[in-house]
Amino acid sequence: MEVDNSNVSKAEEFKRSANEAFNAHRFTQAIELYTQAIELNDKNAVYYANRAFAHLRLEEYGSAIQDATRAIEVDPKYSKGYYRRGAAHLAMGKFKEALKDFQQVKKMCPNDTDASKKLKECEKAVMKLKFEEAIAVPEHQRRPIADSIDFHSIDVEPQYSGARIEGDVVTLDFVKKMMDDFKNQKCLHKRYAFQIVLQTREMLKALPSLVDINVPDGKHFTVCGDVHGQYYDLLNIFELNGLPSEENPYLFNGDFVDRGSFSVEVILTLFAFKCMCPSGMYLARGNHESKNMNKIYGFEGEVRSKLNETFVELFSEVFCCLPLAHLINEKIFIVHGGLFSVDGVKLSDIRAIDRFCEPPEEGLMCELLWSDPQPLPGRGPSKRGVGLSFGADVTKRFLQDNNLDLVVRSHEVKDEGYEIDHDGKLITVFSAPNYCDQMGNKGAFIKFEAPALKPNIVTFSAVPHPDVKPMAYANNFLRLFS
Repeated sequence: MEVDNSNVSKAEEFKRSANEAFNAHRFTQAIELYTQAIELNDKNAVYYANRAFAHLRLEEYGSAIQDATRAIEVDPKYSKGYYRRGAAHLAMGKFKEALKDFQQVKKMCPNDTDASKKLKECEKAVMKLKFEEAIAVPEHQRRPIADSIDFHSIDVEPQYSGARIEGDVVTLDFVKKMMDDFKNQKCLHKRYAFQIVLQTREMLKALPSLVDINVPDGKHFTVCGDVHGQYYDLLNIFELNGLPSEENPYLFNGDFVDRGSFSVEVILTLFAFKCMCPSGMYLARGNHESKNMNKIYGFEGEVRSKLNETFVELFSEVFCCLPLAHLINEKIFIVHGGLFSVDGVKLSDIRAIDRFCEPPEEGLMCELLWSDPQPLPGRGPSKRGVGLSFGADVTKRFLQDNNLDLVVRSHEVKDEGYEIDHDGKLITVFSAPNYCDQMGNKGAFIKFEAPALKPNIVTFSAVPHPDVKPMAYANNFLRLFS
């Protein structure tokens, strides 16, 4: 069917406006404008590829793959369709699928040096993956690396001038000194880093998958969302809201690491507070507390650079011990991602999840870590390509089934640092302002005071940090796209 000429020119106007929005980092607006262009002219592969690029920027990799595939269907000779799809596959850790797309780009554009570079990085990643698979020890034969570490036997050099733990107890004085050292870009001695991580592991291992939190009347509790390695913004949260303590407890709701290049400082600070005051610091697993994500988005490279290889494996083990969800006063359900592909999930089902593993690609644990709310009722495919999207009716039924009042989740960057959805029954909180130094968003945290537990949302802006770019430690192939 022919496309009306007036529609073609109107579609081009929408594309120009969309490109301007994209260049101003207004990616959601860009997607809306590209969509309007597509509605007027669905035979232009460029619109789909451009919309795929905007989805990539918003980490909506499932939607990016759909759009890039559509661009290829509209014009099989349009190399950017393969290029965008390859980028989305890479971002999801699907190296073999990405390799096929970049091979196609190289075939179509043999002189494109950029495409050659990405293909080479992709080939390296696939080779590395094959090698790791070949030497991997079966799960049941694997001995935890934590069992082989004796931090007491590690000597601290006399010239070391940083924070020290005297004996086995992590004190507030130690944590303050360590935070100050980190602020000045100094390192913590590996002996103390091992001590903090191993002590945290023991505490987390003993917790259930769904942790009950009791906030007495007249007391308050603070919930923070994703921090993503933005250490100086974490310090700002403590500046604004006080340090964690028994009287000032926090829950950090997953995605402590990756993307931001101060992830080691963030995780050691949060873990140190957990050691110092277990009831002042609660920690939940996010989708980025996993081997696959850490390999791609920078944490693994950063740990290797600032600590050593042993810590890479140790953090993977500790992340598998993190609880999946929290419950405040039996009324507020807090989880990193969202709700489920089936109705009727009870809190007892969440308590029963065996979480001591890498996140699976489907099922309750996967959905808790990956799902997102949607404005429409019912359920839909995930724009991320993992988990699902769920509507207000799904939230309402889950709350009714479990006699709850509210769902709090994180997982998504929001312009104001938070968003209230689903008739006020679901709040998203995100605590990494100006995410990746480019999104321009605010950060937020939520304070609840018992007994009313009314959410008091505090927003804040990004603070300056040393000139180390986000993704500085990420895999080469991903830095090529950032």
